[in-house]
Amino acid sequence: MDPNRLESALVPASTSFREAMARLNENSLGIVLVVDDHRRMIGTLTDGDIRRALLGGAALDDPALPAIQRKFVSVVPGTSRAAVLDLMKAMALSQIPILNADGQLVGMHLMRGLLSGGVRPNWAVILAGGLGTRLGPLTAKVPKPMLKVAGRPILERLVLHLVGCGIREIFISVNYLAHVIEEHFGDGSRHGCRIRYLREEEPLGTGGPLSILPEVPEAPVIVMNGDLVTEANLESMLEFHVQGGFAATLSVRLYIHQVPFGCVSVRDGRVVRLEEKPSLTQMINAGIYVVSPHLLPRIPRKYFPITRIFEECLEKGERVGAFPLDHEWIDVGMTEQLRQAREGTP
Repeated sequence: MDPNRLESALVPASTSFREAMARLNENSLGIVLVVDDHRRMIGTLTDGDIRRALLGGAALDDPALPAIQRKFVSVVPGTSRAAVLDLMKAMALSQIPILNADGQLVGMHLMRGLLSGGVRPNWAVILAGGLGTRLGPLTAKVPKPMLKVAGRPILERLVLHLVGCGIREIFISVNYLAHVIEEHFGDGSRHGCRIRYLREEEPLGTGGPLSILPEVPEAPVIVMNGDLVTEANLESMLEFHVQGGFAATLSVRLYIHQVPFGCVSVRDGRVVRLEEKPSLTQMINAGIYVVSPHLLPRIPRKYFPITRIFEECLEKGERVGAFPLDHEWIDVGMTEQLRQAREGTP
């Protein structure tokens, strides 16, 4: 939120109803935030609060302090977009202040700001047609991307994250329990975007669904697995792809695996080294991709892993980018990972 606009929403504890109304009219935010001399939040005041006070006999020049709402909803810096939208939806709010550990106001989230930032020309494809068999009975009646994390389906978190990054054209590939996904999202209008469905008559893998896009887009396409819990910086990934002149870009993440046993190096039947529970480090595929439009006609309408298009690019000498993910990222493939996502997501 523009700092100047935030300042226009602040009023001191000594404000009158008249002054609060003038500030409401000035900022067009529908709310003023009452703060003390140290910028600590005291409460909020809306047009409705003022109207009720005046109808109850208060005068315009009376102090507004008795009418402020001291029980207000706030979040801390760094709270995810999905979590903020959850609160707004649950509490029927259009604004939520951001307070630091000392209770000082440092910003404010606006519903329209979260859902209507700058629009990008890029499309996104979310892969949500898998069976999710590794999660056993959890996916018997619910497709894996619709399992809830912090009260919201994983797939909805991804859609809202894409919308917040400026993506308004979203395709969801569906197969297993497709009706559950389609009934939840509809045409996407409730989530600030347009959603269309790539219906797989038979499983097409992670790349095949791109072959049933209605047309070849003009801008690079984001492709992402539908079981990711992430706040990845997709704007930066798109810029990295374009500026690097890449045909395709793969998201990567550092993965460290600790071997649970002591390891032994042997040469000619002789122990040459012992290493107790070493850690192995690898860069892994993080399941988010950017694909340039000219690659799409190469993808066949059959089962086709998306990594094959990357392999083909390498074989042809085309540039392939590796974009490092530094933000939260959990691939909810198994019960333990789902538990981690549910416990670690605000």
